[in-house]
Amino acid sequence: MATKTKPVKVLYVTTEAAPFAATGNMGEVCGALPLALNNTKKADARVIMPLYDDVAFNYKHKMTFVCNITVTLSWRNQYCGLFEMDHEGVKFYFVDNEYYFKRPKLYGYYDDAERFAFFCKAVLELLPHMDFKPDILNSNDHLTALVPVYYSLEYRDRPGYGGIKNVFTIHDINYQGVYPSVIAGDVFGISEENLNVVEFNGNINLVKGAIVTCDKITTMSPQYAKEIRLPEFSGGLDGLLIEHRAKAYGILNGIDVEKFDPKTSPSLFKNYDADSLEFKKKNKVELQRMLSLPEDPDVPLVCMIGRMVAYKGYDLLRKSINKVSPEGNILDTNIQLIVMGQGDADIEGYFAHVQKMYDRRVRALITYNTDLMIKVLAAADICIMPSRTEPCGLTQMYACRFGTVPIVRATGGLLDSIKDCEKTPNGNGFMFEEYDSDVMDKTITRAVSLFYYHKDEWREIQKRGMACDFSWGRAAERHVELYKSLIA
Repeated sequence: MATKTKPVKVLYVTTEAAPFAATGNMGEVCGALPLALNNTKKADARVIMPLYDDVAFNYKHKMTFVCNITVTLSWRNQYCGLFEMDHEGVKFYFVDNEYYFKRPKLYGYYDDAERFAFFCKAVLELLPHMDFKPDILNSNDHLTALVPVYYSLEYRDRPGYGGIKNVFTIHDINYQGVYPSVIAGDVFGISEENLNVVEFNGNINLVKGAIVTCDKITTMSPQYAKEIRLPEFSGGLDGLLIEHRAKAYGILNGIDVEKFDPKTSPSLFKNYDADSLEFKKKNKVELQRMLSLPEDPDVPLVCMIGRMVAYKGYDLLRKSINKVSPEGNILDTNIQLIVMGQGDADIEGYFAHVQKMYDRRVRALITYNTDLMIKVLAAADICIMPSRTEPCGLTQMYACRFGTVPIVRATGGLLDSIKDCEKTPNGNGFMFEEYDSDVMDKTITRAVSLFYYHKDEWREIQKRGMACDFSWGRAAERHVELYKSLIA
């Protein structure tokens, strides 16, 4: 008689997770993937994160106190409390220390290095006090990179800690946790004899330490796993990543297909599906009215949604708008443009200025608001993502769900999720390769032309995008395969 395979036990170590505290895609992933893993019935995935002041009271009052201990970090002996709660099929653990985490925002403090070194140490010290011994510790990005480092240096051989495998997920290689080497002992509690584990180019580099000490590295897409081994994408770690390439495993992210469903989303002015795409026009007109744009259901509405930083392609769009030529710039064509996001003050200010100059064509929404983002995606005809580098990207997947045709640059997860409709009969968007504003403009022009003059073909592209499987279930199965390979 066949025996039932035990679920692999995974503890997600993260500095943010939706819905409790999140600033971007990492928080969305760390909130959604554990649930998807548990839904496979092949994993028992749990999450541990700091108990921030930002966590809403309606969550805090549901938490149960587990224990409190003292955590040693270099010369410091700090209080550490542990709380837990179940949320939608996932158990969450919260690390409490008001000195480090009772602050108005998650990041951006002078002592972030110390705050999150404490958190990493606390996670490992708390393991014997949980009703759960993980097979896998899955850490996420530079602020939790010390988990595999500390485990390797201090915990691996302790009673009760043996056999745990460490997976380190790189959400964005541009953030590496670089600090002066002089603070290794005082802040991180890493001795001189172990400094080589985290030392890189004369500094401490926490991501380097995690790469060296972890058992597997995951990225947000297969293409990104390859790209970070190239000098132009690696932030200087290409040599190290080539050396440890056997550890790397790229898995394309998923999205919450129920939350981003045009048929049921309460954010829409009018719900629709692939068989009632004519109702997208209703959403367009209502959004135009809400934003005081000219109400025209037939004008191509183009959106760009994402963090307002140059490498997301905002510098390309800026060049396109600033062009001086006989043909004019991209805004002299018959389109409306909505940009949405927050980021660099210079970029925010530029698009606020463009809105004033092109009041009847442009809206700059300097905000991060999911309800408004869904309204924009449901109304738009085209969504551009011209990123120079993109670990995964979720907006192009959201766009497909809403029948909004994406235009992307061929990089990272954009290349893994979007197929060019001009190169394959099953395409779900448009793609360009060179990071150049002229090339991007030509791609936008081709898409707008198809929108105007080939309505049936345009609708088929919309339908193919809406039919794509971007659910977390697919990604969860791949993660389970990886985890099980480590403990086999």
